Amino acid sequence: MHGGMDAAIIDRFAALTYAAATGQLDHWAKTARGRLALLIALDQFPRSLWRDTPAAFAQDIKAARLAEEGIANGDFDGLEAWEQTFFVIAISHCEGPEHVERMYRHRATVEKIAANLPAILAPMADRLRGQHEIVTSVLERFARHPHRNAILGRPSTAEEAAYIATGEFPHLRKVAE
Repeated sequence: MHGGMDAAIIDRFAALTYAAATGQLDHWAKTARGRLALLIALDQFPRSLWRDTPAAFAQDIKAARLAEEGIANGDFDGLEAWEQTFFVIAISHCEGPEHVERMYRHRATVEKIAANLPAILAPMADRLRGQHEIVTSVLERFARHPHRNAILGRPSTAEEAAYIATGEFPHLRKVAE
């Protein structure tokens, strides 16, 4: 269990996650907060509900597109800065060479979020920037997230195997207290 929340998410949101994954909640994207909720249901909850299976990542492209649309159509601007972080997280979960360019493009989005965080969350700004840069560097090197290789049945290159052996993945970074 990553972060100790898997059981709570599964208990409370399994049906909702399935509904989102099967398109039953796509209409939520008609409002800014609905889009945010759908992003969380497509991007965050599957990682708990279907942990260590390919299904955990199956909605990444849909979530990234939903985030991109929300940034473009202004839904993103109607949310609080901490809520906006879910948009860049969803974008960072995608893989492929085209996603490196997307990560570059959203450096400005990350800076916008960081600049607008309320004082109590201001320490989160550097973590957000750092996470974005680490994910960008992983995608630059591999065009994918190699820690998913075994789960997705993909062979690892020698360089990916060395990276995997370190266990230093962006999503497992320790939060400074």
